Amino acid sequence: MEGSIVNSQADLFKRLEKLNAIGAALSNERNIDRLLENILLAAKAITHADGGTLYRMSEDGKALRFEIVRTDSLNIAYGGTTGEPISAKFPDLPLHRDDGAPNNSLIAAYSAIHAATVNIADAYTAEGFDFSGTRKFDQVTGYRSQSFLSVPMKNHENEIIGVLQLINAVDPENGAVQVFSDADQRLAESLASQAAIALTNRQLISQLEELFESFINLINLAIDEKSPYTGGHCQRVPSLTMMLAEAAEATREGPLASFSMSEKDRYELKIAGLLHDCGKVTTPVHVVDKATKLETIFDRVQLVDTRFEALKRDAEIAMLRAVLAGEDSASAESRLREQVRGMDEDRDFLRRANVGGEAMKPEDQERVRRIARHYRWRNSEGGEIDFLTADEVENLTIRAGTLTQAERETINYHIVATNKMLESLPWPKHLKHVPEYAGGHHERMDGKGYPKGLTRDQMSIQARIMGIADIFEALTARDRPYKRGMTLSEALRILGNFSSNGHIDPDLFEVFVQQKVYLRYAEQYLDAAQIDVVVG
Repeated sequence: MEGSIVNSQADLFKRLEKLNAIGAALSNERNIDRLLENILLAAKAITHADGGTLYRMSEDGKALRFEIVRTDSLNIAYGGTTGEPISAKFPDLPLHRDDGAPNNSLIAAYSAIHAATVNIADAYTAEGFDFSGTRKFDQVTGYRSQSFLSVPMKNHENEIIGVLQLINAVDPENGAVQVFSDADQRLAESLASQAAIALTNRQLISQLEELFESFINLINLAIDEKSPYTGGHCQRVPSLTMMLAEAAEATREGPLASFSMSEKDRYELKIAGLLHDCGKVTTPVHVVDKATKLETIFDRVQLVDTRFEALKRDAEIAMLRAVLAGEDSASAESRLREQVRGMDEDRDFLRRANVGGEAMKPEDQERVRRIARHYRWRNSEGGEIDFLTADEVENLTIRAGTLTQAERETINYHIVATNKMLESLPWPKHLKHVPEYAGGHHERMDGKGYPKGLTRDQMSIQARIMGIADIFEALTARDRPYKRGMTLSEALRILGNFSSNGHIDPDLFEVFVQQKVYLRYAEQYLDAAQIDVVVG
């Protein structure tokens, strides 16, 4: 007798220790499916239950929803991390009948409705509850459902968020099914209380994260609404960033062999990727979308065309006046044709110059200036002025692309704005590196980047990863107004040059190529025509 008491006390002490350990483990679990599963498994362990079910309150508070079902002796496991769906197998338990009366006949519903624990010694002899469904289950499976313990899960606001139901307490010494003891009940109630708090906290954190990400997506939507040419970029860069980060983590040799990321690290990098261009909300849309050199709100080449038409009209009027003054008409018309031909050639040249390209020749730049000085025209006030304004000359002589130096600085300011925005936020500990990751994607390994001129050693691997993702996405993007999306071989050739000249991290570029990160990205985001053969 004395030995039995000692054994019982030792068993209870072990279960109390297990309960304490479980509480700490539950508070650290981030995945809700695993959290729910761990709650039920822990309850089964500390009460020696053969089976159990964890229910969660439905969103409308009108029913209990099956989340996890386990029965060890029948090898039954549904829900949680099993991958076995549960909703189709077990319908929700309504808390009220059709007439509105409380559904007190089901013990799980009773526990939720009355916030009370129900301890049943034998379902086959218990009165006041409907166990017809239990008996049908037993008939089909050959199981004998006997003892039941149903415990409500109550959060810190005293709201019922679920029910923990355990079946068939098993004597650990002889394996016989027995009643759930008072100690079992108290342990289960304590666990249910801890579990409810852990689950509520996890749900609250998940809701806050969801709200936070929704705000981020709202910012990206604002950028997208301003310009359809940048919204896709804000989504694709984070995706490519995570692809490269995972490839770097999978590396087992070389300089990146020790690089690893926890689940929190991944989430932090994901958020940084989503926010990496948030400063573009400050960038004027006419600069972001500038498809031609003379474009502002509209393409000013149309004004140049109009001026040429005015010059042709003036030349024709001058020719007619000369004929009226006695000049030979054939000679005058020949001179007019020559003038118009020259104007058309200059107009076509300016149209070509307006398109922009990889590099404008110095002689073409000088021809723009010569045209600006050669023609004179009268403005609306009747004054004779240069054919092209100084601003138009500056734009039409842009050496590469469509942006002036001032406009490039305006575009580049977005990263300064990004840093200001992100560094002003009170980031929690697990997201404290977001400003550094997001704000460093325009830095270079040789220190010639912006805005801070950081070198490779001053940058985290995550920021270097984002730099490669940002460049590769920009090279291959097919939704830009000023260029076509490059093929894989073209983009990788440029990245290879960037790797050699100190622009991007060579170790990460090697991972990018060797593990074919570019191809996984291309298959998801690029046109088939862009996916060509990559040599080397």
